[in-house]
Amino acid sequence: MRVQVFSDIHSDLRALQKVAAVKADVYISAGDLVNWSQGLDACGEVLKPLGEKLWVLPGNHETAAENTAFCRKFGFNDLHGKSFVQDGWNFAGLGYSNPTPFDTPGEYTEEELSERLEPFVGLTPLILICHAPPKGTALDQAGPGNHFGSVAVRHFIDANRPDHFFCGHIHEAAGLSERIGKTEAMNVGRNGCLLEIAAA
Repeated sequence: MRVQVFSDIHSDLRALQKVAAVKADVYISAGDLVNWSQGLDACGEVLKPLGEKLWVLPGNHETAAENTAFCRKFGFNDLHGKSFVQDGWNFAGLGYSNPTPFDTPGEYTEEELSERLEPFVGLTPLILICHAPPKGTALDQAGPGNHFGSVAVRHFIDANRPDHFFCGHIHEAAGLSERIGKTEAMNVGRNGCLLEIAAA
């Protein structure tokens, strides 16, 4: 199974065309297709050929309601707070970020993030996709010593040890990966990551 995960396109339609052109069985947009909720339809037109193979999370630049309407309009799947099974693997997703200084449309408190991750406890084998990176890792570092990720996401990974974890949000960390316990984790950024895995 080939899984293409990407994030933080921010209305760069050329970058979106590039990640959508990769041949995969499952596509996951990990949030922030646009800036401040503007331009989702243009992204939808680029992604429309992917149809039901595409699962979409809202980042901190889209609301959950906008994400649901976007998926319904273009025939995609809304992954926010949901999970599905393919080839024996559990895929679970949670959009939004922990609080930022910018008061963007899609932000949760750490308590809300923790509560919304709770339904994914016990899913195994698990591929977890969040917009927010885990706190205190290479995936959330925006500069030396500057970590802006989520404590709740980090706690979930430490406690539940998903097999794979993907995120975005912190642009400076795009493309970086780290092993957190048994979890292979990566900030995919707009260039995306293609995961090739055997059926579980």
